[in-house]
Amino acid sequence: MTTIDTGQVAASQAVAVPKTPHRRRKSDIVPALIFLGPFMALYAVFLIFPLFKGIYISFHDWELAGGYREWIGFFNYEDLWYDREFWRATGNTFRFVIMAVPAMTALSLVLALALRGQDRIRTILRPVFFSSSVFSVTVVTLVWGMVLSPDRGLVTPVFEAFGLEPINILGSLTWAMPALVIATLWWGIGLPMALFIAALGQIPSELYEAAELDYASRWRKFTAITIPGIRRTMLLVLVLQIVLQFQIFGQAQLMTNGGPAHTTETIVMYIYNTGFRDWQIGYATTIALALFVIMLFFSMLQLWIGGRGDTND
Repeated sequence: MTTIDTGQVAASQAVAVPKTPHRRRKSDIVPALIFLGPFMALYAVFLIFPLFKGIYISFHDWELAGGYREWIGFFNYEDLWYDREFWRATGNTFRFVIMAVPAMTALSLVLALALRGQDRIRTILRPVFFSSSVFSVTVVTLVWGMVLSPDRGLVTPVFEAFGLEPINILGSLTWAMPALVIATLWWGIGLPMALFIAALGQIPSELYEAAELDYASRWRKFTAITIPGIRRTMLLVLVLQIVLQFQIFGQAQLMTNGGPAHTTETIVMYIYNTGFRDWQIGYATTIALALFVIMLFFSMLQLWIGGRGDTND
C-alpha cells in the first residue's frame, strides 16, 4: 500500500499558492524605491525644500545682506496687491506671452512640416534651424542688437530702400516688445520644431495613402490626420512655451533693460530688481510665488483642456 508523505504534499501546496495582489504590491515596493529614491531625494532638495523655504521667507521682512529678519505675516502679499509696478510688469509679461507662444507654436509646426522627410536638403537644414537654440542669451541679444541698430544694423538698408528714415526699434514704445518676441522666436524655435518633426514621423503613412485614394485635399489631410496625430505633442509644446516665456528675463534685461518707459519690464526683471537692487528678498520672494501660481494655473488649464480632448475621443 502506497503511503503519502504529508510533508511533501504541504510543500507542494505551498509552492503552488500564487501570490496575492497585496503580496505582489509589497514585493514591488523595494525595487521601485531603489529606482525612484535618487530622483525623489533630488526633487525634495532642489524643488520641494526651496518652495516651502520661499513661502516661509515671503512672510518676513528679509534683507539680502545682514541678518535682519522680522515676521510680518501677510504684509508682503497686501503690498503686492496694491503694487502698480507689479501689475505693470505682469501686463508686460502677459503681452509678451500672448505674442510669443502662439507664434512659436505655429512657426515651429510650419517649419516641421516643411522639413519632415529624408532627402538631403531637409537633413542639412534641420540642424541649421536648431543651431540657434544652443546659443547663450548673451550671444542672441548681441546678434539682434546689431541687427536692429538704427545706425549700422541690417534693418537700416530695408528702411532706406523704401525711402524711410531708420527708427530705433529697441527704443520705440511700439516696437520694442515685438523686437523681443522676434529675437525669442529665432532663439527658441529649434526645440519645438524637433518635437513636431518627431511627432509627425509617428503618424502612419497608410492614413495619408487612404486619404489620397479618397481625393482628400491637403487642408483636409492636415486637419483630419496631422493635427489629431500630433495633438499630445502640441499640448506639450504649448505648456513648455507658456512656462518658458513667462520667465523671460535675459532678452529684456540685455536688449532694452526694461525700457523704454518700463514697457518691456517683465515680472522676473521686477523680481531681480526688488531682490538684488533694493535688497528686499522677502518681497521679491512674494512676487516669485505669484509668478509660480500664474504659471501653474495656465499649465493646469492646458493639461485639463488636453485631458478633455482625450476623454471625448
